[in-house]
Amino acid sequence: MSTVFNFTFVPWFRSVAPYIHKFRNQTFVVGVPGEAIAAGKLPNLVQDLALIQSMGVRVVLVHGFRPQVNEQLRAKGHEARYHRGIRITDSVALDSAQEAAGQLRYEIEAAFSMGLPNTPMAGATVRVISGNFITARPVGIVDGIDFQHSGLVRKVDAVGIVRALDMGALVLLSPFGFSPTGEAFNLSMEEVATSVAVALQADKLIFVTEIPGIRVRPFDPPGDDNPIDTELPLADAERILAEGPQPAQPTDPGFYLQYCVRACKGGVERSHIIPFAVDGSLLLEVYVHDGIGTMVVDEKLESLREANADDVGGILQLIEPFEKDGTLVKRSRTEIERDIANYTIIEHDGVIFGCAALYPYPEARTGEMASLTVSPQAQGQGDGEKLLKRIEQRARLMGLESIFVLTTRTMHWFLKRGFQPVPPDWLPEARKRKYNWDRRSQVLVKRLG
Repeated sequence: MSTVFNFTFVPWFRSVAPYIHKFRNQTFVVGVPGEAIAAGKLPNLVQDLALIQSMGVRVVLVHGFRPQVNEQLRAKGHEARYHRGIRITDSVALDSAQEAAGQLRYEIEAAFSMGLPNTPMAGATVRVISGNFITARPVGIVDGIDFQHSGLVRKVDAVGIVRALDMGALVLLSPFGFSPTGEAFNLSMEEVATSVAVALQADKLIFVTEIPGIRVRPFDPPGDDNPIDTELPLADAERILAEGPQPAQPTDPGFYLQYCVRACKGGVERSHIIPFAVDGSLLLEVYVHDGIGTMVVDEKLESLREANADDVGGILQLIEPFEKDGTLVKRSRTEIERDIANYTIIEHDGVIFGCAALYPYPEARTGEMASLTVSPQAQGQGDGEKLLKRIEQRARLMGLESIFVLTTRTMHWFLKRGFQPVPPDWLPEARKRKYNWDRRSQVLVKRLG
């Protein structure tokens, strides 16, 4: 095995580990449209779902069948009809939907049963359970149009789904529901996935979609100056829906977003829109810091705050690689526990991605900023600037007139932010006695206005 592989794999795996721990025993509801299956993405999606489940996540998979039903209708010489983005399901469309659902359920269960050697499914045992977990009611007549056999979710058998998940099974749901009288209703995948996520109070609702996510300016063309907004507060998502036209097609910005908003307002912590065109998008969204699509949250996940005793382990894990390569001076757990009140951290979704400490020297009206660290996963996003500004703010509140740093490798970063080099003799007497002349760190000072 190559040294380069070792060098990249180990840090990567360590960076993923916090998410593996965090999501164990959580419940994810994943909605996959029929378009993804028609595009040949099912094998890779199944492999990724099996991998996620093997790491302790409880998975409910809801599949769609929009293009498959339309194909059945074309074969029968029948036209597909929609209104407000909802299929008008007459008797022919209902028969087509039942045929498409049966075929897709067979394909999905077969894909989860594969266990070929040297594939991600090797050794995987994924039990798939389906059932009549959805009670439905008719859409009825809207705008003078009778939707006939199209329905909406009336009730979710959350107890039954949880029982299946407790058995270690993956629950597979088709977009069908049944009335108490046994009448079948065609539902939308998005309606079922959202209703199930709310009923289960799932930790995540994930739509694997035709679109890459919601852009910073959602109604403008894509471009380098209009990237995907990776984290969208609920209030902003509601504003986008209010400003935009009524979504009718899955490619409309508001189509999946409206269900994400509904899920978040119903108690689901995180709702995601990710592209099926990108291989591994599920893994990238769940186990990488910024993900690949758009996540709708009720509040910002990133927080800048002072550290407490519970953060010691996260700080140690963050700074350890930088201590090993000589960027930072090594600090023991005891030192960090003792000085934890000096630390400021940035955390994202419960994981610490940045830290810095302020050690005041009141007699000299200055303070040392130490252990300024940002995870490689989050570098280039301004977290270092945020930590510096917070340390400056803390220093001013203490009545300090300057802050200083000792660095051997990052001098230019500090110079660009207003620091000036000074000789080691400038240091306060107490700090000068601890200066490591062998390390020959550069001393940089910033005056606080």
